[in-house]
Amino acid sequence: RYPEAALKLPDVGYMRQLSPEGVLSVNPSGILALHGSGPKQAVDVLKKTSIPFIEVPERYDRQGILEKIHIVGKALGADAKADALAAEVDTKLKAAEKQTASIKDRKRVLFVLSMQGGKILASGSDTAADGIIKLSGGVNAVDGFSGYKQLSEEAVITARPDVVLMMNNAGPAASDDELFANPSILSTPAGAARKVVRMDGGYLLGFGPRTADVIHDLAASLYGGQSAD
Repeated sequence: RYPEAALKLPDVGYMRQLSPEGVLSVNPSGILALHGSGPKQAVDVLKKTSIPFIEVPERYDRQGILEKIHIVGKALGADAKADALAAEVDTKLKAAEKQTASIKDRKRVLFVLSMQGGKILASGSDTAADGIIKLSGGVNAVDGFSGYKQLSEEAVITARPDVVLMMNNAGPAASDDELFANPSILSTPAGAARKVVRMDGGYLLGFGPRTADVIHDLAASLYGGQSAD
């Protein structure tokens, strides 16, 4: 969905469910793949072709974003453009981080990826959601595990989130009524206040040139002011 020019491009499938045929059908002269692309068998096949395959690391912080820009720039033979973009993004991110660094009373945020069957699938450490919550001045309400995990009712209540964070445009989403009808969510400060923030999934978790804007928008949603979600 972003940038708009991307809508005119062929879709080769979800990055974690790629097929070699789908990727090769667009006759690429190079393949840029975000770390975590898969399945492994498909990636192994693509790496064995004569097409240059470059894996782009995924780290959920400012340095990780700058590294992405430089690697993509080098792969495209556009180092000068990448240097200029990285400098601009670095300045914006530093300014955004400086604003959120001064927040004293930090909100506890529970990122809910899905609620299928009433089960809360939440984000732990080493995830894009954990990274953006921290950059925006919040605290991830759940810790002790990395990646995504289904939480028990007790774990949700113990997490004591002030806010639930969810994605738009990322498959069927639970409505506010469904979310706050969940007994464990209802037993938290977020449930009592019916506080949920929803943002476009690609925008929220993309960790790219727009992330400084995401930090501003999410911080505004958590701590007051107008949000652009």
